[in-house]
Amino acid sequence: MAGMTLEQLKIFLAVAQNLHFTRAAEELYITQPAVSAAIHNLEQEYGVKLFHRIGRHIEIAEAGKLLQVEAQKILDQVSLTERGLRELNNLQRGELKLGSSLTIGNYWLPSKISEFKSQYPGIQIDCTLANAETICVGTAMGQFDLGLVEGDVKPALQSTLEYEIVGSDRLQIVVGQKHPWFEWGEVDLSQLTQTPWVMRVRESGTQQRFEEALQNWDINLSELNVILVFTSGEMAKAAIENGVGATGISELMVKKEIQLGTLRAIRVIDNRESNGAMPAAGYAYAEIVRPFFKIKHRQRFQTALSKVFEQMLISSMLDSSHQLSVI
Repeated sequence: MAGMTLEQLKIFLAVAQNLHFTRAAEELYITQPAVSAAIHNLEQEYGVKLFHRIGRHIEIAEAGKLLQVEAQKILDQVSLTERGLRELNNLQRGELKLGSSLTIGNYWLPSKISEFKSQYPGIQIDCTLANAETICVGTAMGQFDLGLVEGDVKPALQSTLEYEIVGSDRLQIVVGQKHPWFEWGEVDLSQLTQTPWVMRVRESGTQQRFEEALQNWDINLSELNVILVFTSGEMAKAAIENGVGATGISELMVKKEIQLGTLRAIRVIDNRESNGAMPAAGYAYAEIVRPFFKIKHRQRFQTALSKVFEQMLISSMLDSSHQLSVI
């Protein structure tokens, strides 16, 4: 028996994903007869039908479904092994796959990547941005070496993912110039239910943290007048900059706009112990501080590159903490 080859598995997966021989050939930059021959040889070698030919169309057979799952695992492992071998050169070459939630990826992570690239210029970094939930699932599935999210790891994934705090930021309640709060600069907790709100989708780490803060302030989300819900913080920011609503957003995202005066961060007075009356002095401001989590798979092989980048993030956080304590 000659046995199956990696090339045959790659061809098979392309056909399985496209359910079309010609499209698979185009994707792999080989001829259509070469694709047909590879599938035919696999079927002949093991005496099974991988695809059913129905007129000019094909459908994947039961044997094909089994092979599709296992072939993907094999090729993923081969890719990981190749990356590991390439790293046995003092990290002069290699690839690091990161997944990041949107706020971290757009505003916090770029400086970390630049620092890493200055030390290891030959390393290719592939960073995917999505909401926190998608990054958690992707890390659990092995799509990323490391994930970076500001939202919580779902209980169903906590046994699969290891997570650790590597940074933090604050959420600020922000309004535009047309909002009456813009002139005030601060409100008490009871006033949060008296304005329209622009929110993020529930899968967003920002939204998860904002809803937790509301619960801690004894405010039910249903009490708020939510007029718009967006998938990105940039959309929420643009909406309040041009409208009358308020939003909870990362201070990293609105630093420039606050400096320019197009947005204003509103301080929230926690006056729950004063029976609703505005305290004359000594009142506390309610703040929303949220951690940034580094996540990784508990059992998957971790490349040397991933370990070095992970250690850089941890060291950077420790350095920041030390500077704050000195100040």
